[in-house]
Amino acid sequence: MAAAYPPSLTALIEEFEKLPGIGHKSAVRLAFHMMKVPEEKARRFAQAVLDARVSVRLCESCQNLTDERICSICSDPSRDRSTICVVESPKDLAAMEKTREYRGLYHVLHGALSPIDGVGPEDLKIKELMARLTPEVTEVIMATNPTVEGEATAMYLSRLVKPLGVRATRIAHGIPVGGDIEFADEMTLARAMEGRREI
Repeated sequence: MAAAYPPSLTALIEEFEKLPGIGHKSAVRLAFHMMKVPEEKARRFAQAVLDARVSVRLCESCQNLTDERICSICSDPSRDRSTICVVESPKDLAAMEKTREYRGLYHVLHGALSPIDGVGPEDLKIKELMARLTPEVTEVIMATNPTVEGEATAMYLSRLVKPLGVRATRIAHGIPVGGDIEFADEMTLARAMEGRREI
């Protein structure tokens, strides 16, 4: 029986299928889209992938993704160097930056503790965080996800930083803006009550 697609197109579909969240149908759609674009656009796409893969590295300070040795946030002299906000991934850092509310520094762990998945403290960028806790740092904000793994990571880190005289805080969790209380689960409501503040 003859193959449905030429080998090179089949190989492209198979590569797209390896991307997270891309199933077979989406991979076929993406591959056929690439067949329709002008050759120059396809070359630019391929070159952008290669350039990013070659030039993007981890910031030597916060472990965020950067093209430089030190990222633009860490090298910004206007940032508050007394606070470090700990996040699980570069995507979480980007989400925090979109708020424009936080003007301190960050630290990216590149994951969360998960013994079931074999992820221990040595698999995260915890040693690098601890090396940053100079006397200038007075607070470490735990902004890990509100999951079992994220909570365990926040608790583990707080036990490490508190003996150093550094304040360990946790971002508040609760009902999202625009959400209805009646649809919130018990844990979310409990967190919302714990995180309440005076108005």
